[in-house]
Amino acid sequence: MSRRLPFSVVTTPPSSARVPLAECTTLRLGGPAARFTRATTAAELVETVRELDASGEPLLLLGGGSNLVVSDAGFPGTAVQVGTSGRRLDPLGDGLVQLTVEAGEDWDSVVAEAVAQGLGGLECLSGIPGLVGATPVQNVGAYGVEIAQVLTSVDLLDRRTGRVHQVPADGLGLAYRTSVLKGTDHAVVLRARFALTAGGQSAPIRYGELARVLGVAPGDRVPADAARKAVLELRRGKGMVLDPTDHDTWSAGSFFTNPLLDDSTLAGVLIRIAERLGPHVDVPTYPAGHGHSKLSAAWLIERAGFTRGYRGRGDRVGLSTKHTLALTNRGGASTEDLLDLAREVRDGVRSAFGVELHPEPVLVGCEI
Repeated sequence: MSRRLPFSVVTTPPSSARVPLAECTTLRLGGPAARFTRATTAAELVETVRELDASGEPLLLLGGGSNLVVSDAGFPGTAVQVGTSGRRLDPLGDGLVQLTVEAGEDWDSVVAEAVAQGLGGLECLSGIPGLVGATPVQNVGAYGVEIAQVLTSVDLLDRRTGRVHQVPADGLGLAYRTSVLKGTDHAVVLRARFALTAGGQSAPIRYGELARVLGVAPGDRVPADAARKAVLELRRGKGMVLDPTDHDTWSAGSFFTNPLLDDSTLAGVLIRIAERLGPHVDVPTYPAGHGHSKLSAAWLIERAGFTRGYRGRGDRVGLSTKHTLALTNRGGASTEDLLDLAREVRDGVRSAFGVELHPEPVLVGCEI
C-alpha cells in the first residue's frame, strides 16, 4: 500500500510586481522580473505555463535558485516560482521502493526523509541546494552518485504541445551534468520518481574521499545515515551547504563543470601541464568512457594561479575560501562583477593549459 510522507516547507516571496530575482537565488544577485507568481500545485503550474505561452509572455521558471545566474537587468517577463509539494512511496518488489516527489519539494529535505525512512540511494546527494525538479535537468551528482543512477521517470509538461506525459529516465539523455532538458525551455518537470533500496544501507561508496572519511573500501556499503552525515561534513568544509551568515555559500555551487577531453586532446593538455608545472606533477584524471577522460576543474583553476579566496572586481566577488570551484558574492556585488571573475578564471585556465571551462549554472540574460 502506498503512503504519503510529510510535506516540506518552501519559503518564497509573496506574489507581486517587479520582484527582485536576487531574493530568489543563492547568489543573491540579479535584477527584477517584470511580474512574479507562484504555483502551488502541478495543475496550477501547468495552467499558468499554458496561459503564459499562449499569450506569448516570456516565462522564467524558478526553483530554489541555487543554479541560476540572472543578469543585472533582470527578466522582462513573468517569473513563475515552482512551489508544488507532495511525496509518495510505493513498493516495487525485490527490496526496492519507488519514491515519487513533486518538483517543488526541497531536495535536501527529501534526501533527509528518505534516509530517515531507511531508504538508500540518495544519501551521497545530501546537502545539495535546490528543488527536486532541477535534479534531472542537471543530472545532479556528487560523491560518486548521479541522479541517473536512481531516477526511473519524470512527468513533463511539453510546452510545444501543451501535453503532460511521463518520460522514462533512459529517454532523458542523462550524461555528466546534463540532459536533453538542459539548455532548452521546451519542457517543465512536474514530478520525478526514484528507485531506492529498503534496509537502511547506502549505495556502494565509490568516491575515494568519502570512503576514506567513512573508513571503508570503495564499493562497500554503510548505513545510509552515516553516509549522509559524512557527506554533509565534507560539503560544509567546502562551503557547499547554504548558510546565510557565510559568504562562501553565497554562490551557485560549482560554477564550472569538470572538463571532458578526448584522448588526443588530453595528451596535448598533459604536455602543457608538464611544461608549466614540471614533468613529475600528479594530474588527477578520471575515466569518462568512450575514449574520454575527465579533469578536475578545481585543480586546473588552482594551478593556473587562482587560489582559494582570490578576489575579483572591487573585492565584491571572489573564489570561495574553501573551494576554488565556487564563485561567491562577498556582499554588494553585481552579476556583472561575478561574470567578470568567471571570465578571468576561464581565460586564465585556457591560457595556462589550453582547456576551456564551461559554466554549470543556467545564465539568464547574460553570458561569459
